[in-house]
Formats: sequence, structure tokens, C-alpha cells
Amino acid sequence: MVDRHESRITPYLLYEDVPGALDFLTKAFGFQERLRFANDEGTVTHAEMELGGDSIMMGHPGPDYVSPTRGGHTGSQVHVYVDEVDAHYAHAKAAGATIVSEPTDQEYGDRRYDARDPEGHLWSFATRVRDLAPEAWGAQVPESSAGRS
Repeated sequence: MVDRHESRITPYLLYEDVPGALDFLTKAFGFQERLRFANDEGTVTHAEMELGGDSIMMGHPGPDYVSPTRGGHTGSQVHVYVDEVDAHYAHAKAAGATIVSEPTDQEYGDRRYDARDPEGHLWSFATRVRDLAPEAWGAQVPESSAGRS
């Protein structure tokens, strides 16, 4: 049984400053806050946001956590489809997102750009500009997956 969220896979990102992340993701990337929970000390330990019907969750993992920026690493990347990637890019850049790569047409049919949020999480935003079979750009599809959508 799937819970109240339609998606079965939801990224859960860890932030040292959850309220700051909520504010930035709203202003730069267009997410909308769905809920936040603070513990007795006032620390926001869990929050949920959505964009286009999909969601992300986030939380504060405690004092031992080191954000990607402070740790000097990239541990994951969140890929998000948007309606107009060039407009999304312009908005994110104007809102202070750190742009990693400009919008570029990809061989697999997306137009995509990459950006980092203030804590160093890597985000990709894309719009599908042409439909291509995976084999047309060099990907392999296992026989058991052929015909599934």
C-alpha cells in the first residue's frame, strides 16, 4: 500500500539549516512548502516540499552531519523535470543559485542545467525536448524492462 504520496520514491535531503533550505528552494527553484516539524528546542527536524505534484523531504540529521559544502563532496544529485528549463534557469540564477552548468541540449533528448543550493546539494533541472529510444543514444535496456513505461 502506498501512503498519501503518489510517488514511491522520494528524495530525503539532509540540511544543517532546514529553514534556510526551505526558503532557498522556494525562491530559487519554485518549490512550495507542504509542512515542517520542529522539535521541543525549535530545530526544524523534518519538512516536505513539492513541485509539479512531486515531493522531496528534508531533515536536520544532528550535530555530526557535515553538508556537502563544508565537507567538500557531492554525495548525490536530484534530477527534476520542469516545463521551461531556460526560464527556470534564469529564475534560479537571479535568485542566487550556484550554476554548475548552463542549459544544454543532451544527447538523450533533454535540455538540462545543473545548480547547487547553499549547502552544496547538486540539482539538475531539465525539459524533454525530443523523444529518443534509449538505444539511439547508446543506452542498453534489459530484456525484462523492454516495453515497460
